[in-house]
Amino acid sequence: MPPDTSVPNGALRQLRLAGIVAAVIVLIIVVAGLSLRASDSEQLRNWTEEQAIPSVVIIKPGKQGDTPTLDLPGRLEAYSRASLYARVSGYLKSWKVDIGTPVKAGQLLAEIEAPDLDQQLLQGKADLASARANASLAEITAARWQLLVKQNYVSKQVADEKTGDFLAKQALANSAQANLDRLQALKNFTRIVAPFDGLVTARRTDIGALINAGSGVGQELFEVSKTDTLRVYVNVPQTYVPSIPPGAKARITVPERPGKVYAAAVAASAQAVNIASGATLMQILVDNANGELLPGAFANISFDLPHNFEVLSVPASALMFDKAGLRVATVGPDSRVILKVVTIMRDLGKLIELSSGLAPDDRVIETPPDGIAEGDLVRIAGTPKKAGGVEGSSE
Repeated sequence: MPPDTSVPNGALRQLRLAGIVAAVIVLIIVVAGLSLRASDSEQLRNWTEEQAIPSVVIIKPGKQGDTPTLDLPGRLEAYSRASLYARVSGYLKSWKVDIGTPVKAGQLLAEIEAPDLDQQLLQGKADLASARANASLAEITAARWQLLVKQNYVSKQVADEKTGDFLAKQALANSAQANLDRLQALKNFTRIVAPFDGLVTARRTDIGALINAGSGVGQELFEVSKTDTLRVYVNVPQTYVPSIPPGAKARITVPERPGKVYAAAVAASAQAVNIASGATLMQILVDNANGELLPGAFANISFDLPHNFEVLSVPASALMFDKAGLRVATVGPDSRVILKVVTIMRDLGKLIELSSGLAPDDRVIETPPDGIAEGDLVRIAGTPKKAGGVEGSSE
């Protein structure tokens, strides 16, 4: 008989069990691998999204509280200034004063030689004499004809014609007189005189120079300035305007006289805010009887301000300027960007004082990234600082 090759039932069950276990193990390995790959992919996606959120450094607006004074630049100007031009053409015959000379109203500054005008004057006098002679003869003739009318020797029409001729020639004589008066007035303009008491601050002509009449085409001959009192025009930021009314005291200093302070007062205010600068123009008067201050010079003006006048400031790097205007990027409680429109009060270089737009507790982005927009999510890096670099408490 052939040998029995059949597998016992126990061994067959063991083989099946081993196969099932092996399949389960393979399935577990596959599932674990897929799960690990999905976890790695999720972590990579989260890391990528997290890296896409920009990190920003935030600061708190600086507080310039209890500011005692407001310092602003200004320019000194003469209280009155007149540029003198010639009313007649000719040549400069002589000049009597030079720059820096004090003059009185009506004082002779220069003389113009005008030979053409002199000839016109002679002609005008001759025309007047001729017109007066003709008018006188016409008057005598008209009187005689009126007498003849009374004696019925001539008609009244002819006598009236003679009277009309006399009136016409009398009008010509009056016209010649007016023309002569005009020429005489022009002759007086050959003398250039000071319009008021002041100082000669410019002389732009010399002896023999050709003079053209009129301010439109002629050359300015002299400039006279009234300097015993000077004006200073200064642009005061809108926030400070209520604190500096007309009559407010001011102190003026100039670079050429270090340590010297000149007392002044606000004389007038424009009572309007310039749209471009956001400031109000004010006029200040300062006494200059001793002549120490020079018209046209730069000056620094200091105003006393009320106490507890708080001003917020941010670094210049925090400002954003685009088609929406001047703005500052702040971070809200949900770590999202809030853009706020601000107004500059004073530019101090690295530090900018603002007159409106921010609150003391705003969290300002020190250097906003390019392309940052309203509602963007940001990550805060480090500890919030005060504008100017002072560490503050984190919120």
